Amino acid sequence: MSKLRMKTALVTGASKGIGAGIALELAAAEASVIVNYSSDQSGAEAVVRKITDAGGRAMAIQGDVSNFADVTHLFARVAEEYGSIDILVNNAGVYQAMPIFEMTEAEFHREMNVNLLGPLLTIRESLKHFGSEGGSIINIGSAASRSLPPTYSIYAASKSGLDAITGVLAKELASRRIRVNSVNPGATLSEGTKEAGLYGVGSDVEKRLVSMTPLGRIGTPLDIARVVVFLASDDSGWLTGEVIHATGGL
Repeated sequence: MSKLRMKTALVTGASKGIGAGIALELAAAEASVIVNYSSDQSGAEAVVRKITDAGGRAMAIQGDVSNFADVTHLFARVAEEYGSIDILVNNAGVYQAMPIFEMTEAEFHREMNVNLLGPLLTIRESLKHFGSEGGSIINIGSAASRSLPPTYSIYAASKSGLDAITGVLAKELASRRIRVNSVNPGATLSEGTKEAGLYGVGSDVEKRLVSMTPLGRIGTPLDIARVVVFLASDDSGWLTGEVIHATGGL
């Protein structure tokens, strides 16, 4: 599949989980991929190796998306290596289940800074690096922005804000031929959700979610990545400002 041949894509938070799945699928569509990571260098380098071993082009670049200096450095490195970008995937995100009576200011700022400020900073900086032909920005939101699960007030608020940013910037950047869309995953099996104890073989949470999902299973990073490739390609050229709930019907 060569839908993205000659395109360059930057994926934030791509050292594992959904981000890694997105990076691998973009590379399979023949995009050159920048694998951004905050702290998991070995994970990011493993993703790069998988891409290059398959004949693709990729590199890993460290950077905290909630830090303006890191974001500036990230895009400077991208410009040195690739010149410009065509696709930006804002995948980096954090979450913590926390009843309101346990909420802390530190956790509020951590989630808002990564999940909301981060995409704003990367999008703003990316505008210096998209070419005259425009491109595609894809935000990775969450079904939590619509389902509003208990104990996830901060996370749901941050992802609801990202939905709003998607709609606003789709209008704001249309004149530059830059499309902005969101993919909002539902229950998705990844390293992060397994470590949090949310999903896994026999977990009560997974059984409950599967019973509520019309397609009858937990999602995978590949399920999300395929939607991202569609939004990154010309096949979705008439879509902007859309929030696609990739949830299996949940």
